[in-house]
Amino acid sequence: MELTLLGTGAPEGLPRPDCPCAACATALGPGSRAATAVLVDGALLLDLTPGAVFAAARAGHSLGGVRQVLLSHPHDGPAVEVPAGLPQPGRVPDGRELALLTGHRVRALALDAPGTGYEVVGPEGGRLLYLPPGAAVAGPKEARSPYEMVVLDVIGRPDALARLRAAGAVGPTTDVVAVHLDHDVPPGPELDRRLAAAGARAVPDGTTLDVGSYESVPDVPRRTLVLGGARSGKSLEAERRLAAFPDVLYVATGGTRGGDSEWARRVSAHRERRPGSWRTAETCDLLPLLADAADPAPLLVDCLSLWLTYAMDEVGAWDDAEWAGGGEKALRAKVAELVDGVRRTRRTVVAVSNEVGSGIVPATASGRRYRDELGRLNAAFAGECEQVLLVVAGQALALRG
Repeated sequence: MELTLLGTGAPEGLPRPDCPCAACATALGPGSRAATAVLVDGALLLDLTPGAVFAAARAGHSLGGVRQVLLSHPHDGPAVEVPAGLPQPGRVPDGRELALLTGHRVRALALDAPGTGYEVVGPEGGRLLYLPPGAAVAGPKEARSPYEMVVLDVIGRPDALARLRAAGAVGPTTDVVAVHLDHDVPPGPELDRRLAAAGARAVPDGTTLDVGSYESVPDVPRRTLVLGGARSGKSLEAERRLAAFPDVLYVATGGTRGGDSEWARRVSAHRERRPGSWRTAETCDLLPLLADAADPAPLLVDCLSLWLTYAMDEVGAWDDAEWAGGGEKALRAKVAELVDGVRRTRRTVVAVSNEVGSGIVPATASGRRYRDELGRLNAAFAGECEQVLLVVAGQALALRG
């Protein structure tokens, strides 16, 4: 089964008309995208968009052989003119199956948002899933065989991909192609990086793909350290890296701090941002989690800075006498144990830590001690990670990997 992406952008296209944002300003030439429309084997057109005939011609195809046009989502504004020779667009009711004379079978899937998803089975048995923007399949909880290709809104609904993975509908060899791309993410390297973190890829308008032909994307690094200053966006960056995975164990090292209302608001904001399928463990005892081979869920540790505070509390590191009398040695041992646990773990780990050594020198000896020890911890932890990122003003810079 052959798939041609006549467009890969959001319903308004990219750049959006009259939008002054930075993403739209840079989405020019190869970075521009028409509204998403998909041509299957020259016979089935999923979503009719303005300029579809010319888009097909640029891709070396004709719409003359199209026998069915199906809409997946309502289009705002005036109705799109149907080019001469094309059948009138329609929509398959949820749960119903449509058989084409070409041998293709199309089943409509119910979604959790307005629109219709389509499962297309080719004459030779290849299976494709196509979803409209901002939508996920409603409750795909039962195990099912993986699709060869899934085409969906990865950036807008990473949880839709997570649900498909949880149901077994997306497996290691499923080709996940991102469409409905909007101005939420700047085009180019940043878009590719975000998609790679989800195990997905984007292709230019006009690309023809073979459903069932394996296309590798970079694997999510097994161990990642995300560094950044206060409010730099480091936690959000870490969460994005696992947003398309169905079962994640979020390890909160800060606790609840009873009576601290400002801290409670911070914790609440983090919880609301996380997918509902994620689990949370409030603990600084990281070694058992790193060593737990029975739980395959990735770990997101937020953050090492608070883990270090807890460890320094335990060894009395804030008191000069206790520090000199064995506290420093005890802390070094705790850090070495943690680093060894990261080296040995078989789990996917994304850890967050503060980068505090580039600012004002702390006025107190204990403050300087914490700064120095956090720098040492970050360096040792980073040494065991396949990827290390530094987040500055919301922008992630790869230091390794």
